[in-house]
Amino acid sequence: MLATAAPAEDRVLLRNISWGTYERLLAEIVNVAGTRFFYNEGNLEIMVVYVGHERPNRTLAAIAEITAEETGRDFCRTGSTTCKREDLEKGFEPDSSFYFGHAAEVRDKDLIDLAVDPPPELIIEVDITSSSLNHFPLYAAVGISEIWRYDGQRVRFHRLEGSSYSPIDESIVLPPMTAAQATIFVERDRHEKATDWLRAVRQWIRARAIPEPPA
Repeated sequence: MLATAAPAEDRVLLRNISWGTYERLLAEIVNVAGTRFFYNEGNLEIMVVYVGHERPNRTLAAIAEITAEETGRDFCRTGSTTCKREDLEKGFEPDSSFYFGHAAEVRDKDLIDLAVDPPPELIIEVDITSSSLNHFPLYAAVGISEIWRYDGQRVRFHRLEGSSYSPIDESIVLPPMTAAQATIFVERDRHEKATDWLRAVRQWIRARAIPEPPA
């Protein structure tokens, strides 16, 4: 019998869904791990993620944290915290999210309200099965500065410019990390011992980094 590859994600797209229904669904699945909701003006995508999705997500999050640590940047990890704006009829749950310049403002908050609080400065998106709903307009609407996106083959970095995103080679919020090197590290993480991988990431950053000056 031929083995079939396990999916990285399962998705369903629903249309003509009210904001109230979206919020009720969020409340019902608050303790259900591995489920993501993306809402855009009545269109609701529900995504269930598996290990093929979570592994590169956690790898990229580790790359972000190590880069911040090695370059002396403060950060606050906010994971897949729901980001939503009722006034814009937009909401989403990133795979991972981070604050850097605004880390101190949100560190002690149990609830982030994007109507008054700043948005995360970096989010990570893993999209291996190709979403039916374009997520970038959601991220742009709430002001996410940078996206690291992995499609199963390659990591690409995107920077918010005006109301849309443009591709960039090197991270603006976390230099000196580049999309090309992040791709290499994601692939290496599939084959190397964790300790060897962590050491390699740190050594690469230390060889290129200029630490942030003390505040």
